[in-house]
Amino acid sequence: MSTLTPEELEERLGDPADDTNPYGFAAAVARDERDEFPEELCAELVRAGFHRNYLPKEWGGAFESFDRSLTLVRSAARRDVNVMPGTMFSIIAATCLQLHGSVEQQQRAAEILRSGGAVAFALTEAAHGSELLTNEVRLTPESTLTGEKWLVGLGLRGEAVYVVARTGERGPGAFSAVLLETDRIPEGRLERVPAPRTGGMRGIDLATLRFHDTPVPEDALVGRRGEALEVAVKAQQAVRLMSMAGSLGIADTAVRIALDFATGRRTGRTELVESPWSRRELSVAAAALLAADAVALSAARGVHVVPEAFSVWALSAKHVVAEATDDLIRRSGTVLATRSVLREGAPGAGLFQKLQRDSQVVRVIDASTLANLRSYAGQLPTLTEGTAPADEDAVHSVFSLDAPLPPYEPARLDMFARGQDPVLAGLPDTADALPDGLGEAARPARRLVAAVADLGELVRAAQRPGADPNALVDAAERYAWLHAAACCLHLWQANRDRSLYGGEPGATGWLGAALAYLLARAEGTDPRHDAALLAPALGAVRALHTGDRLFTALPVRLATPRKEP
Repeated sequence: MSTLTPEELEERLGDPADDTNPYGFAAAVARDERDEFPEELCAELVRAGFHRNYLPKEWGGAFESFDRSLTLVRSAARRDVNVMPGTMFSIIAATCLQLHGSVEQQQRAAEILRSGGAVAFALTEAAHGSELLTNEVRLTPESTLTGEKWLVGLGLRGEAVYVVARTGERGPGAFSAVLLETDRIPEGRLERVPAPRTGGMRGIDLATLRFHDTPVPEDALVGRRGEALEVAVKAQQAVRLMSMAGSLGIADTAVRIALDFATGRRTGRTELVESPWSRRELSVAAAALLAADAVALSAARGVHVVPEAFSVWALSAKHVVAEATDDLIRRSGTVLATRSVLREGAPGAGLFQKLQRDSQVVRVIDASTLANLRSYAGQLPTLTEGTAPADEDAVHSVFSLDAPLPPYEPARLDMFARGQDPVLAGLPDTADALPDGLGEAARPARRLVAAVADLGELVRAAQRPGADPNALVDAAERYAWLHAAACCLHLWQANRDRSLYGGEPGATGWLGAALAYLLARAEGTDPRHDAALLAPALGAVRALHTGDRLFTALPVRLATPRKEP
């Protein structure tokens, strides 16, 4: 089977701005209005082999690397992020089965997924949310399931479901997993009903699964008893990479809508995109977009090289990408002004509002913002203490975009990062050791180095008796923004001989803008205060937009716009 490229997918799906395109924006908005699942779009993606790009080759898939899959998913998600539930929601169940499923269970899952089917993942419960240790669905000694799972992706149509259920009384070891094929469950023992409707990503398949003494065959137990919760938490690290792709697809379309409007409208004699206020807002949005791309791309490569760090890296990257996407949508909305709330006649005719709603769902699709930060806040003391030398080979492999990546090994994912963060450990020890050629980016780079040096004391202060109870979570958020800024600096340094974001090799305009944006977010200040540093990001994004390129470090050619007869 030939490997599907993002550019091939673009041409196959056509120009999304064409109102007659069944895979375009107008069709997405129409489905949204009707709360419809994207059946036709998902079917076309399955015909293209898109769904095989998260399946390992030994399962008959076409997965090569997460950075490639990230770009491919972005290309589809920029049209309608609802394609992710339609084609990618099974990634977490698949990863769990890779980690501890039997050969027979893996083969059955592969058979279902290769054909475009679904394996649902049932973990959360309405009464407990992210407090997974209090979950109640139970696998009884008599091998039956009782209880109710909530917001199960593809739960209505899944041919199989991976269920995490209680088999003990306390702690993470109290949970085991089973893989049930839904057509083998006796009538009346499994009730599948639509979950409460969501504000965004309308029409996606989310279900409530009610188990009524559901019989569990002997061969349905996955792995060993007591290991399911740990496996599920590890598997979610891969899911976060794909949810970042969804955020980036939304971000891409939001910025294009704003640019199209601002370059086609005048205020007096001045084009809106050149008016001081709009230009500044768009510059912030562009800097947020480039920063989010660099962070997600770095994470997608990093999981191949240092998967042991992803209990922190995946969480912090997801936070930054989701927050930056929400910010750029808001900035784009201020430029669109009244037209950002019109459902008819406005740019995109209701599309912008769909993007706003969808983004709110993507940000919590695997865990809430607070749950993400809390998940790694306790690891900060280990990550910020000590002065271990950087692993230069690992840093080069992650950030040099032409460096080959080692195979992805999900078995190396861990619950806790071991030692220092390889991204922050790779920063120069002092501002004087920063690389030459930074230009205007040197000032924010020096600020970054100083901020990273202060992280240890910030974390120690958060642990002192009487400290603000939110201090450690706040430190985790600051850590995420600084980690992201360090990714941008490494990405520039490792690729100085090649064009990034359409600029000349070694150009620092995008870097200065991304650093200024990320540092402002780390400090809790408005990025607009660094407007001069942010301006080059708008220039880069406008050039990519004019050239019909995806907003990413190594731009992808987009579908050829339909020419008017």
